Amino acid sequence: MKRNLIRISVSLLAVLFTAIPAFAQAPAAEDNNKGYGYLAAVIGFGIAAGLCGLGQGRVAGAACEGMARNPSAYNRVQLALILGLAFIETLVIFTFVVVLLRTPAPTP
Repeated sequence: MKRNLIRISVSLLAVLFTAIPAFAQAPAAEDNNKGYGYLAAVIGFGIAAGLCGLGQGRVAGAACEGMARNPSAYNRVQLALILGLAFIETLVIFTFVVVLLRTPAPTP
């Protein structure tokens, strides 16, 4: 227990001492938060793409199960599968467009 407390204390002090130079710097005259916008856009797109993959997997699994239970409804299930996958993929494409609009082109 004492060893863990010492480790936590040393780690906390190390983090605090490395943060001091960041607070000592003067803010830039330009937009200071560009990096946070890029980071938020990338994280948002990653979350959207990951959840899209999960959704597509569930849709495909349900379609396969439906076709296995009722082979005569193959055409209707396949149509619903393709429409569902298109709607899910459209959401990710929309998110990608928002990310591209958020990140401006680099200036020469």
